[in-house]
Amino acid sequence: MIRVLIVDDHAVVRQGLRRILDEASGMEPADEAVNGVEALKKLRTGKFDIVLLDVSMPEKNGFDTLKQIVDGASETKVLILSMYSEDQYAVRLMKAGASGYLSKDSAPEQLVDAIRKIVAGKKYISPTLAELLLQECGLDSEKPYHELLSNREYQVLRLLGSGKKVSEIAEILSISVKTVSTYRAHILEKMKLKNNAELTFYVMQNGLMEQ
Repeated sequence: MIRVLIVDDHAVVRQGLRRILDEASGMEPADEAVNGVEALKKLRTGKFDIVLLDVSMPEKNGFDTLKQIVDGASETKVLILSMYSEDQYAVRLMKAGASGYLSKDSAPEQLVDAIRKIVAGKKYISPTLAELLLQECGLDSEKPYHELLSNREYQVLRLLGSGKKVSEIAEILSISVKTVSTYRAHILEKMKLKNNAELTFYVMQNGLMEQ
């Protein structure tokens, strides 16, 4: 029996995933968590084969949660389930240790197939993600500036470009206002931008707005 931990801050999403797993042969929705903090606690006390992990959550987001799972040398695999398309986050999360990335509008059969492949020791990679990973390996030399950013800088970039204030970003990411300002300075330098107006234009032009 494949034991699954569902991690998402939306009750409707958790219920929908639980229903899919209940109907799938050999799978058990063993537990749920509403954010990364709760998920990490449950991983310390319970045994799960795979985590279905959302990217955007309060208190501790998917990036930070994935990093702690990987850093803790956990044998539990992680499948990212997100409302964001592959070109926004997938490559970064796969490089950070995720075993697969799936959008939330995927068919239930696709989710079940992804879980089975990952638990069997494989990676789940869609055709779109495969193309992005090939580009990341250097087959596409014209990389956009935002690919030069660290994962945290990328998060801050998207939030700033979506109109969030520094204080709001600090609260969302659970870091200090000073740290956010430091990330902002690094972003402007790396991307050769002068101010927030140019940053916002870049984010809009490249479809990186937070939803």
